[in-house]
Amino acid sequence: MSTILKEHAMNTMTEQTANATPSEDRSRSRGRGKTPPTSPDTIVLVHGFWVTPRSWERWIPYYQGKGYRVLAPAYPGLEVEVEALNSDPSRIEQLTVRAIIDHLEEIVRRVDPPPILMGHSAGGAFVQILLDHGYGAAGIVIDSAPTEGVLVAPLSQLRSTFPVLRDPANHHRAVGLTFEQWNYAFTNTVGEAESREFYERYHVPASGRIVWDGVLANFIPGPQGVFVDYHNDARAPLLFISGAEDHLMPPSVQRSNARHYKSATVTEVKEFPGRAHLMPALPGWEEVADFALDWASRHVHIDAAHANPAES
Repeated sequence: MSTILKEHAMNTMTEQTANATPSEDRSRSRGRGKTPPTSPDTIVLVHGFWVTPRSWERWIPYYQGKGYRVLAPAYPGLEVEVEALNSDPSRIEQLTVRAIIDHLEEIVRRVDPPPILMGHSAGGAFVQILLDHGYGAAGIVIDSAPTEGVLVAPLSQLRSTFPVLRDPANHHRAVGLTFEQWNYAFTNTVGEAESREFYERYHVPASGRIVWDGVLANFIPGPQGVFVDYHNDARAPLLFISGAEDHLMPPSVQRSNARHYKSATVTEVKEFPGRAHLMPALPGWEEVADFALDWASRHVHIDAAHANPAES
């Protein structure tokens, strides 16, 4: 673990990749040859709450080494380092689901051909929304936050989200976790010393507004921010990856979310034993990354309808 924390060069590359402009990426893609590619050459990684794109810092060079361009965008306004967000979390307080989705769609719609989308935690819910909106050639969601209508709420999840939900005033705040809360929710499968290193490396406050709105969405009539059409036959294939020891988004949440999908396209669930919520960073992440990419490569779906929904 200590080696991970010393990889400053790798982190610099993460930030550079996250800030690459879509137009630059599209130009590079189209400049490779006269014949447009028919399979994805780009992977978009969407981070979750209480972390930043830094949580993908090992996946980016790993997938680049396999020949893919990799984008790991931050949420709008959060294109700064973890340390800066912890010092001044006001940017997080302003976040909304609509702003995040608009930001991600602006990036993804310019990637040609449609990319493979991967999201962790809240990023998993955002990937589900992107797929429903017609983006992406395949979607992988890891320990995903639930989309609207998923009512399963295990006790471990309630305990993990209690730091936000215990006070309605947190709706207007950026809410951080203590180390003990982080250890329970994110890194419960590793020792205390290693967990603390992950905490110091990755933890930032989360938007109380979005967490609260996600809960309230199930009790407000009409589609809310994390709504998806579970009957959308046109969306790309979707895989839920679940950590068996995840306290924050347990396997029962992943299975329930997957069962909501009634469309004719592919929806599957894969559970990894012994894995906690911070799966993209915890030991054994390579096995997850390989499985995710292999599954996506076997299930990619590209047709005229998916070529660029913004221009259809």
